[in-house]
Amino acid sequence: MSRDDLYHQPLDRIADFSFDEKVTAVFPDMIQRSVPGYSTIIAMTGILAARYATADSRIYDLGCSLGASLFSMMENIPSDKKIKMMGVDNSAAMIERCRLLSSKYSNVELLCQDIERTPIENASAVVMNFSLQFIPLQKRDDILQNIAKGTQENGILILSEKIRFEDEELNQLNIDLHHSFKKSNGYSDLEISQKRNALEKVLLPETLKAHQQRIQRAGFRRCDVWFQCFNFASLVAIK
Repeated sequence: MSRDDLYHQPLDRIADFSFDEKVTAVFPDMIQRSVPGYSTIIAMTGILAARYATADSRIYDLGCSLGASLFSMMENIPSDKKIKMMGVDNSAAMIERCRLLSSKYSNVELLCQDIERTPIENASAVVMNFSLQFIPLQKRDDILQNIAKGTQENGILILSEKIRFEDEELNQLNIDLHHSFKKSNGYSDLEISQKRNALEKVLLPETLKAHQQRIQRAGFRRCDVWFQCFNFASLVAIK
């Protein structure tokens, strides 16, 4: 696993963050060192999906990156359920690498396309782990409604996101705690600052309340947080 040093040196110009070949090459290290609780979320994604997976249904990982959530679900769901695993990402570099990593699985289909253009059909589970936050705000309601429409009754949505807090003091506290987490994992102040600048216009966090209201508007009947660490949270919603 290559170490993430993309922002190690001072940059004259900080481009907007994108999931290009450079990010793809260091992504496993980047996300492990940047997202508190990431391993727990991935592991429990597999367990949650296995609980709700129904025979001959589909499971979607929207924003699948290198397939960590897909692999966790496949490890937990019995093969005799004959689930079709759908991985979607608009990064060609991510999909290309994910295709290599998933080549031993016969029930995986990978699509390189925008999430908002992806039809959802006969889904028993839909996963969005840290992907909705990169979608423009005005498109998020339509995406959630499309997911709900294509999800079976009693199917689930797992939505993990970086969040912001309504209380500004608590919001700043959790930002600072997150930065301390990253420093404890070897990132310098320069790396933290430059990456934050790169993400400023492309990662748009919302409050838990905003996420829950959108999920309910889309048509899910139950929704709550099952995991949170600092300003990162994962919700599960039941159709």
